[in-house]
Amino acid sequence: MEDTMAIFRIADAVCFDVDSTVIQDEAIDELAKFCGVGHQVELLTKKAMDGNMSYQEALQARLDLCKPSKQLVDKFKRSHPPRLTSDIELLVEKLHKRGTAVYLVTGGFACLVSEVSKKLNIPDENIFSNRLLFYFDGKFHGFDKTQYTASSGGKAKVMDHLKQKFGYQRLVMVGDGATDMESSPPADAFIGFGGNQIRPNIQNEAQWYVTSFKELIDALDL
Repeated sequence: MEDTMAIFRIADAVCFDVDSTVIQDEAIDELAKFCGVGHQVELLTKKAMDGNMSYQEALQARLDLCKPSKQLVDKFKRSHPPRLTSDIELLVEKLHKRGTAVYLVTGGFACLVSEVSKKLNIPDENIFSNRLLFYFDGKFHGFDKTQYTASSGGKAKVMDHLKQKFGYQRLVMVGDGATDMESSPPADAFIGFGGNQIRPNIQNEAQWYVTSFKELIDALDL
């Protein structure tokens, strides 16, 4: 824990997962409920987050159940603004003031993540996410399989990309799930987050596990 905390306090970049970390919900689960297939999709999300199913398999299966049109996604965004986790705004503000680069790295969808990044003043170029694809009339077509986060190990590829492009020496990943933990290495440290969902395998294996962002704010203030 001490080593991870020390790296976090002098990090040159911090990457946050979005669903069940920066926001309180799993956006794809909420979208699925909106589509009327909530229970089936929640089971697939749990399998993926607990590491019992490849991410791309779970993503494909969940979207096949939902088949969300562009019109439906737009309606969902209007009726379901993101619920930020307590203290994330203050934490990101503190990191920005210290000159620390902040990224959102998520298996969620760009069209939904953009609502989160606006609230946190995180620029679009600092977002790595999946993209929904639609036909010209708005019908669901699929998702962009070329994005880093579209497959298992994708978050680790993002970490590698960021280190190579910017030369970060102290890159930290913060998240609640298996895809977050497997990103370190190449990330220099991983902080498990259980403020919204406690996943026992992450709680047991993470060197530093927190249940609120206040713990990270306090670490910066030491």
